[in-house]
Amino acid sequence: MVPFPTTAPSQVGFDRVELTRILDLYGRMVAAGEWKDYAMDFGREAASFMAFRRAAERPQARLEKRPALRNKQGMWTLFGETGQVLKRGHDLAGVLSPIERRLLKVVED
Repeated sequence: MVPFPTTAPSQVGFDRVELTRILDLYGRMVAAGEWKDYAMDFGREAASFMAFRRAAERPQARLEKRPALRNKQGMWTLFGETGQVLKRGHDLAGVLSPIERRLLKVVED
């Protein structure tokens, strides 16, 4: 009998559904003229997606996935430009909601 591997994965990443949701939002922000570039970082404890207004600046938004926090405050965290926590939670859609609100525009008659 072959035992299940008990070691944790060596790298945290985004699955296809998560990455599709993130890149869809990124595309809409690019179309709105808010973001110009992005970067991703995959480590042992966390995976990060960072969005930039310009490539030479610090990220305007940073989304982090930490599976170790899944049973605590939630594995998703959204950080602002200065590093403050904007939203934390268990659901990716809920954590992305502050950025989604920026895309809403008031329509006048």
